[in-house]
Amino acid sequence: MQPSEARSMEEHSWAAAIAAVVAVLFAAAAAVARAEVVDEFGGGASFIFGDSLVDAGNNNFIPSLSRANMTPNGIDFAASGGMPTGRFTNGRTIADIIGEMLGQADYSPPFLAPNTTGGAILNGVNYASGGAGILNATGKIFVNRIGMDLQVDYFNVTRKQLDDLLGRDKAKEFLRKKAIFSVTVGSNDFLNNYLMPVLSTGTRISESPDSFINDLIFHLRDQLTRLYTLDARKFVIANVGPLGCIPYQKTINRVGDDECVKLPNQMAAQYNGQLRELLIELNDNLPGARFCLANVYDLVLELITNYPNYGFETASVACCGNGGSYDGLVPCGPTTSMCDARDKHVFWDPYHPSEAANVLLAKYIVDGDSKYISPMNLRKLYSL
Repeated sequence: MQPSEARSMEEHSWAAAIAAVVAVLFAAAAAVARAEVVDEFGGGASFIFGDSLVDAGNNNFIPSLSRANMTPNGIDFAASGGMPTGRFTNGRTIADIIGEMLGQADYSPPFLAPNTTGGAILNGVNYASGGAGILNATGKIFVNRIGMDLQVDYFNVTRKQLDDLLGRDKAKEFLRKKAIFSVTVGSNDFLNNYLMPVLSTGTRISESPDSFINDLIFHLRDQLTRLYTLDARKFVIANVGPLGCIPYQKTINRVGDDECVKLPNQMAAQYNGQLRELLIELNDNLPGARFCLANVYDLVLELITNYPNYGFETASVACCGNGGSYDGLVPCGPTTSMCDARDKHVFWDPYHPSEAANVLLAKYIVDGDSKYISPMNLRKLYSL
């Protein structure tokens, strides 16, 4: 071998060794960076599924008749300077407030927003959609909405992004330890499906209330189990509120100020009983999972029944809306009337709570006792 060849081989070996060392150092630095991302994210993350009660603006990005991206929606939302964001209330949704109370660094951005990429997803992601339901047929009157099946599909996309961002092991640890999965769905399956005269005539003839509710529970079981297989472990599932007490139902059924419509409340209560049983079943059968039930029905009913005790002046009339005794026919928009004291109304519009009501609901869910959140509150769930 010539001296020049020996030198060339020696230089190649050194170069290979240096490259190997550099690769190891880069891998170690990346691993440390990923670990720091998870460790520094002490506030946790909220992955939010559901309907307009928690939609943060996903419907802004689809051609839908269910939208809140017009004034005066968002008038009290400080983060946007009072501009509408697609939230169906005057300020923060209950999901926004819960995230704040648990120390989340920022609001979970809508999945469909173009900037919901990279590090932004470490705050969690919001998949909720106005008009959405457990069943794919729910909300078809709005033309487009993102039902629960598709919301879980979208989370699968985020799941792969987290693997790319953190590495597979850290992503799994992040989801299982740092993330709360909240599901607020079911109201539209009654209001904009089974109980809607225009759409439901065929369904109501062919399917009894018992059968319809069984169908909801069957599909929700599948959706929650799919989330579990994608490493969701800490869940809070809201039951359906007293639908017969919202301004829309009170208006179209012409009930008194202190009355609620019986059938929607009866169906909600029946569904809620089966939901409780479902969550007990899932807690028993899915190792490592914790499913908490947020008893929104009783919590909202308490606010409505005893509203003066909580500083409200009315629990019947929508702050923003028009039509009938309770301004419950026309959704909130630029041409509808708006009350002066927004924090004195339990309901912002014909369907949705005001921010003031959402604050109270969130406090009971995060720090309340077993009457409203069981088997533990969200503060305890997050600390596990």
